[in-house]
Amino acid sequence: MAPSNAADRRIDSNLFVTVSGPPGCGATTLSEALADAMDCGCVSGGDIFREIAADRDMSLSQLVAKAGETDEIDRALDRRLQTIAEKWGAANRAFVLESRLAGWLAGNRADLRIRLDAPEEVRLQRTEDREEWAAEMQVREVIEKQRYESYYGIDLDDQSFYDLTINTGRWTPESTVEVVLTAIEQYEPELDEGAFPTPDLDV
Repeated sequence: MAPSNAADRRIDSNLFVTVSGPPGCGATTLSEALADAMDCGCVSGGDIFREIAADRDMSLSQLVAKAGETDEIDRALDRRLQTIAEKWGAANRAFVLESRLAGWLAGNRADLRIRLDAPEEVRLQRTEDREEWAAEMQVREVIEKQRYESYYGIDLDDQSFYDLTINTGRWTPESTVEVVLTAIEQYEPELDEGAFPTPDLDV
């Protein structure tokens, strides 16, 4: 659910924004607030993951376990997200894409790439009431780094290509939204010389 004060702020923007970070970092909350402020669409990797589970008539726990056995689940998720990124990257309209690999999958199509994080104890506390996810969070996070490096040569700890990195354990959700909205408002495309090039992933 987006922070309540996000509804009071509107931004005229056509930026394609990606939000990434580990479970419990606040990426979904931020993404929903940004989509509301920019009056645009938003797609979450978690939503797509749940769609894949529903398509296969599996619970989230079952799908997580299956993802640990084969790369097919992760690649199916990444292909869907990359297709969405390609569509919105060519649309020249505001959009928010949220997932662990959103910045990588969007590549150079993204205008602004954001990474959130928080200390593990903070993230665990935030996810303890989520159905199924509290228990699986640590397990999946431990193996994700190795898997994505194996699939794509990606180091999930590499923050060098993100435009903005925030430790959400030090700010409220409302404050985090305000920081990012200010960055979006102040972005001047014609003056932008600082984007890090990102190669397209072969998913």
